Amino acid sequence: MSARAKKGLGQHFLADENILRVIGRLAELDDTDVVLEIGPGRGVLTSYLAERVSHVHAIELDRSLEPNLREALGGRKNVELEFGDALAFDLAALEPAPTKLVANLPYNVATPLVAESLDGLPTVDLWCVMVQREVADRFFAEPETKAYGAVSVLVQLAAERTGFHPVSRNVFRPRPNVDSALVAFRRRGALPAEYRHIKAVVGAAFAHRRKQLPNSIELAGLASRKEAAVALAHIGRDPSTRAEALSPEEFAALAEAVR
Repeated sequence: MSARAKKGLGQHFLADENILRVIGRLAELDDTDVVLEIGPGRGVLTSYLAERVSHVHAIELDRSLEPNLREALGGRKNVELEFGDALAFDLAALEPAPTKLVANLPYNVATPLVAESLDGLPTVDLWCVMVQREVADRFFAEPETKAYGAVSVLVQLAAERTGFHPVSRNVFRPRPNVDSALVAFRRRGALPAEYRHIKAVVGAAFAHRRKQLPNSIELAGLASRKEAAVALAHIGRDPSTRAEALSPEEFAALAEAVR
């Protein structure tokens, strides 16, 4: 019996295998790849990946899907199936270390998973993820737009977009009420040594996006309002500047100035 998707877990299972070819192309799959898949669901994508890559780490929260997954995978030796919350999982300890993250991400954890993987999984050099369209748009949004936020800054500091593909609602069961998209991006290189500090500054800035940046930074305890204003002047910005005005590169410079 086929397991039913659970709305509370943000589950929408792939039901149209034609989309797999698009995923394979955008993920640039190779037989040497070690792929991390979050939320394998019924195993449609997992099976596709297993036929094309060296190893798949598949992490599923919903234990009720285990019979479906085991059946779909048919005892494949190159798939390691784990059950647990990916956000609480020690992904950096996976062996062999993943080189790509390829997944139809559960809607309710997509943004934090991607954001945490940027520095939490330094061996991953390419992401190809299916997410809600508005989330996909956020990853590479421009400053001064509604979609631009903390995850936009963090993703753009770490990676460059290599592919984008809108996805019909009809490829999922159950059919979602929102549009989706595949977005692929590749790591630019090693993250700045102060990336965690940049992350803290970015998080503080967008936690109070309506406030002027010196106020947001002071509220987070990262610097006084006066110190933050001096730091903004150092990068050529006025103290009245708000978070959505700064480019990712300006955030990196601001973080360095408020250390």
